[in-house]
Amino acid sequence: MPNAAANTTADTTPVVATLPVIAIAGNPNSGKTALFNAITGARQHVGNWPGVTVERKEGLIKRDGNEALLVDLPGTYAFGSRALDETIARDFIVNENPDVVINVVDSTHLERNLYLTLQLLEMDVPVIIALNMYDEANSLNLQIDVEKLSELLEVEVIPTVAVDGKGVDKLVCSAMRIAHANQGRKEQLKTRIAKRTPIIDYGKTIEAEIALLGKHLVDAYESNQGLYWRWQAIKLLEADIAIPKKFESVIDISAARGKTAHDLKAEVAEARARIRQVSGAEAIDLITEARYSHAARIAEAVIGQDSDPAKSSSYAIDRIVLNPWLAYPIFFGVIWVMFKITFTLSEPIAEWFVTLFDMFGSIVRGILMGIGVPLLLVDFLVDGIISGVGAVLEFAPPIFLLFLVISILEDIGYMARAALLSDRLMRAVGLHGKAFIPMILGFGCNVTGILATRSLDSPRDRLISILINPLISCAGRLPVYVLFATAFFKEKRSLVVFSLYAMGVLLAALAAKILSLFIEPDASSTFVLELPPYRMPRISAVLTHTWERGKEFLHKAGTVILLAVAIVWILANMPPGTGPGSPESFIGRIGTAIAPVFKPAGFGTWEAAVALMFGVVAKELIIGTLGVLYSASDASLTLAIQGAWTPLSAYAFMMMVLVYVPCVATIASIRRETGSWQWTTLAVAYTLVLGWILAVLVYQIGMLIGLG
Repeated sequence: MPNAAANTTADTTPVVATLPVIAIAGNPNSGKTALFNAITGARQHVGNWPGVTVERKEGLIKRDGNEALLVDLPGTYAFGSRALDETIARDFIVNENPDVVINVVDSTHLERNLYLTLQLLEMDVPVIIALNMYDEANSLNLQIDVEKLSELLEVEVIPTVAVDGKGVDKLVCSAMRIAHANQGRKEQLKTRIAKRTPIIDYGKTIEAEIALLGKHLVDAYESNQGLYWRWQAIKLLEADIAIPKKFESVIDISAARGKTAHDLKAEVAEARARIRQVSGAEAIDLITEARYSHAARIAEAVIGQDSDPAKSSSYAIDRIVLNPWLAYPIFFGVIWVMFKITFTLSEPIAEWFVTLFDMFGSIVRGILMGIGVPLLLVDFLVDGIISGVGAVLEFAPPIFLLFLVISILEDIGYMARAALLSDRLMRAVGLHGKAFIPMILGFGCNVTGILATRSLDSPRDRLISILINPLISCAGRLPVYVLFATAFFKEKRSLVVFSLYAMGVLLAALAAKILSLFIEPDASSTFVLELPPYRMPRISAVLTHTWERGKEFLHKAGTVILLAVAIVWILANMPPGTGPGSPESFIGRIGTAIAPVFKPAGFGTWEAAVALMFGVVAKELIIGTLGVLYSASDASLTLAIQGAWTPLSAYAFMMMVLVYVPCVATIASIRRETGSWQWTTLAVAYTLVLGWILAVLVYQIGMLIGLG
């Protein structure tokens, strides 16, 4: 493991060129982010599906007295303009011109990964290849000739096992050497690009048009703004919409030479038409086919002995796990077991937390009373802050255990299969299969799920996925489910909570289907997902992922929830003489005004209304608010809600919490990602109305059939 200091950021502003810049690029699931972690020591989440890393991450490398800036680019299968992650990665390489690019290649899927490698080489950027997961390739009997691969690609190739740090030290040394040697390379680019040997021969027809466009580019556009003319000509033939836009900024320069951006577009259109006439196919299809063919030839030349996939353990397991008849029952069974484990193991820990906070509150009250602190301040600290925050933190054990199980499933490789199984279901509701990935991430946090929609190629699919993600049960809702399910359905709480998560997915699918009927479809795309081999989970990685996810809950409890419960307590005890249990308090009056709206749903109390109101800030705050409002009673929060709700009204309340208004952070993410207040307002309005309707239906139907 290299000696490194790490600093990560999600900023996408241009890097200040005071240090050599090393970029990491590769396919999703190639171990790219794991390599970034191994080099910098950063704790970045490693996922088994595309779209986890949707923004650039940076780390400072220090090695033998030299420094460099390491930039982790989004995982992508190609450099185009269809998906945001592709655009981010491509634009960084094109505009900021890193001194070297570490291309992470999955050794077990060499042919597929080389497609991106060839595009990097066509961009004429210095490349070094990290032949990652080399141990797994060996276990599959894939004998890769590393020297021959390096010779064919004309770049250095270093085998690595990022998760164990093997080969990372050598890779960093080589990358640092190349990066420092290439500082200032932009000044030499004009003399270099004319000597560059083409990476791929696209055939007589395509090559003739590339040469013709290349001549126009070199003559008219001042060495193409520092870019390799051949690469630009190929991208223009591929109809990459971002490339023509680059020339619009240099019209004044090119006009002096008799060329404009409009002239270039016309020439490109004529070139595509000639290709179509001669070959009977579109230029983009011919170029893509040539790249895949070249990648296949290289892979065949360097792999000495192919493994028989039918003999691998992963293949044998997938014959069962992905069986058309068994796949979905197994999937739902896995989810059921996940919740069962979560509640069974967390219960004794949660009970210990309850006892701990009760003892802590009593001790603090005794100390403060003993030193003469005013009673009002004592009540504020004990009944407000400690009781309110403690009521939320009591549910940390099930949340951490849920994240632990999810992390194990990811590390094993099962979550990638879950994403694959979703493809048919998602297409049935009018979405691309990849749209299920943001939904999976939404189980942790809706904000993360919304950000993950950047990996979707289609703007339409991205918009619909953003609008339906708030219906997915995030970790913030889990404490509410656990509290009410434990209070009223203790023996069947796993089933109750499972039903709410399943209902969220069902509602999201239904909403997607309805929205797809009103939003115009655009170009379709293919769902590409590499299935990683099944692996034994790595304890360090699982614990790291669990902590990275769970700490957000603790951070929220110590900041947003702490402040909010303080406000709730103050409003509940004002004007002087009232208390948390009084409807005459400021907050009681607000709740009393709202409460009638929820009477048809069975929870028309002012406490429930206030809890829902503050739940818009953060769903965890529902528990904190109830903890403050019921603190006047000596009974526990569980006993307090048993006296205010019935099992039927409790389930209706949980249904309301599942659906109604996203939290403030999610609303802000919807506004940022859609760039529209209209769509944001729609998301808030339809979830609020839908939540109320479903809660009323649950309660009223339950009453009709005698469940009240």
